[in-house]
Amino acid sequence: MRSAVIVATMAIVSFLLRALPFLIFRKEPPKFIKYLGKVLPPAIIGMLVVYCLKDISFAVKPFGLPEIAACLCVVIAHVLKRNSIISILVGTVVYILITTFVV
Repeated sequence: MRSAVIVATMAIVSFLLRALPFLIFRKEPPKFIKYLGKVLPPAIIGMLVVYCLKDISFAVKPFGLPEIAACLCVVIAHVLKRNSIISILVGTVVYILITTFVV
């Protein structure tokens, strides 16, 4: 019973957090919110890339090969397909294959 209450509470909180912007900005969102909507997604992706690549050691085998190859494949896939999900999937598969079979 306790778990059901916890899950229900979290579901309600999640729903309210997602609905809150629509309740606050019923007509037109402020320019600042529109600006954040355009700027934050690329900034967050950039921060995630930096975070993922920060521990690469080019002095130790495999010299960053899996990470660099996966990043290049992500860029190429995104330029060709313009689909984030495909790009992420390609990069993940390339990284897993290289770390499993090459390194």
